[in-house]
Amino acid sequence: MSEDRQTLDVYDAQAAEYEARVAVKDTPGLDDFIAELPQKAHVLDLGCGPGLTAKQMMDHGLTVDATDGSDAMVKRARDHGVPARQALFHQIDGQALYDGVFANFSLLHLPRAQMPEMLLRLHKALKPGGVLHIGVKLGTGDARDDLGRYYTYYQQDELEELLTSAGFTLITRILGSGTGLDGRSSDWIVLHARS
Repeated sequence: MSEDRQTLDVYDAQAAEYEARVAVKDTPGLDDFIAELPQKAHVLDLGCGPGLTAKQMMDHGLTVDATDGSDAMVKRARDHGVPARQALFHQIDGQALYDGVFANFSLLHLPRAQMPEMLLRLHKALKPGGVLHIGVKLGTGDARDDLGRYYTYYQQDELEELLTSAGFTLITRILGSGTGLDGRSSDWIVLHARS
């Protein structure tokens, strides 16, 4: 499983800007995700960015394993009191560790061919009945944005099929649009699924 160094370099260089312009916005599906988990749940925040969402989950009594591939993002998360650690997607491993996995607009930086294996890893890392939150941008193909970040775009039915094939059962879906770090508006989908 490969990580895109150019994408990580953008996040390292623009961590403060990302926090100020993107991470401060309300996170679609976060409240529902927390409500679907048992009290004091153990959650993997995969691609935690500056840690604002992880902090919200911690404030709700959850134990959060916050990870990000960007060193600058991990440092910002720690500044917010989140015990974040640097980890790349392929370093996520283990069995029945988490009640929930929160992958909010992080796995869209993974090449399409690697998504099935990653979803199988996350299914394995979840306890039986655990909840996955996944957010991606809608579209087709893959491309770099104006900042040089690599994106894989998905259609709703494609993503739902990938989740089902990995053993997940869909719970809810949220569709929306928003402006990202590059200043462009894009359509997105957030799905919750149970292992």
